[in-house]
Amino acid sequence: MRLRTDIWVSAYLRRCAVGGAYAVLRRRGAAEAGTVFVKVDRLDGTAALYGPAPQSFYEERAEERRFVAVDLGAEATPLAAEERLRREISFDPDVWVVEVEDRVGRHFLEVAAD
Repeated sequence: MRLRTDIWVSAYLRRCAVGGAYAVLRRRGAAEAGTVFVKVDRLDGTAALYGPAPQSFYEERAEERRFVAVDLGAEATPLAAEERLRREISFDPDVWVVEVEDRVGRHFLEVAAD
């Protein structure tokens, strides 16, 4: 059984703080099972966006949340990430958005390998 999204986000925000990165919840979605997107702003004009990994990336531990880097095109800027988030929210209004500011670009996520 997967951890509720609201509890996972709360723990994730704490993990970022302990790691020395500034993180804030920008949008609250469905408490039980909302999709989570994490925007990482490197504070140098570049950004990364992480979204849920497809089910094919899950092996026997389906209760863990895994993420993949979202392709932002040629310009991986905060504006490009915001545009992608707008599209995701228009498709699914229960989306959670967490923003992390970290000059090194740390995201503290379990990212699935391609």
